[in-house]
Amino acid sequence: MTGATRDHGGGIDAAAARWGGARAQWIDLSTGINPSPYPLPSLPPEAWNALPDHGAQTALEDAARRFWQVPDTASVLAAPGASALIAQLPHALCGDRVAIRPDTYNEHAAAFRTAGWQVDDTPATPGAPLRVVVHPNNPTGEYCDPAMPGPLIVDESFCDTAPARSLVARAGTGVTVLKSFGKFWGLAGLRLGFAIGAPALIDRLRERLGPWPVAGPALAIGTAALRDHAWAARTRDTLHREAAILDTMLSDVGLTGTGDCPLFRLIETRDAQAWHGALAERHVLTRVFPYAPGWLRVGLPASHHRDHLGDALNAARGAIDGTVGGAMAQPSAARRP
Repeated sequence: MTGATRDHGGGIDAAAARWGGARAQWIDLSTGINPSPYPLPSLPPEAWNALPDHGAQTALEDAARRFWQVPDTASVLAAPGASALIAQLPHALCGDRVAIRPDTYNEHAAAFRTAGWQVDDTPATPGAPLRVVVHPNNPTGEYCDPAMPGPLIVDESFCDTAPARSLVARAGTGVTVLKSFGKFWGLAGLRLGFAIGAPALIDRLRERLGPWPVAGPALAIGTAALRDHAWAARTRDTLHREAAILDTMLSDVGLTGTGDCPLFRLIETRDAQAWHGALAERHVLTRVFPYAPGWLRVGLPASHHRDHLGDALNAARGAIDGTVGGAMAQPSAARRP
């Protein structure tokens, strides 16, 4: 994988243009977003029609501090998505060399390279003064060594399904933790993320983001969600049960999902591209990776989409079995763009 490679999940509009069907007919399993999102609370009018005030930002960051049990030595910053923080971090840090494994979320390496840093493609590079790890890793789903020495940037975008494995307790001691609100709470469109780390670094990031970094509705919804610990506990249990069902559905068609994150499964198969295409023919969008042609990532479906996914998996299995040794069949005329 090259440093210039930046590909992402999502893009139902592009998938529908290629394989046909209205957006409502598709299941997007390419992103790893919780398919049962946090229920939106009623919002006061000022969340929409007034500039966000300091008190609302403070309330959100205080709720985040309590939810993630942030140590007193670390500061918390709410931002308009974890991606905004990823883009700004290289400019707020001192240094010029970072180690990032190649099979991980590609925005980290791209951001550091854009900022002029040298990016080494292994987290164990000797002499690299800074490492970035995604915990659990996206897309492989495994967790890093909790004793990994710093300094570290730890992207915990998917870690809220397993809070006991979080490294937030180390934040502020050479460890900076990033959190994404969109994955576990299922509200990716809200664009909300957090940085937790040394006060001096968080102050530099806050300065770079400028005034009013988080929209009023995101401040209100994020605060309500982070205060709702009971919803979070129920949701973790539900996600693990749903992931076990997905594992069975995959196994029934001869696929083995791996990884410890219940929001997605990674499948290693020489037919990854064929599965991706065959499922897209049936309006199920999965994720393939330009740097690993034998990888297919499948996100967790909503319970009401299980029948659609099950039918698509069985039909795709049949299509692939019927094209052994040959290319996938072309889309039918009715589904061609």
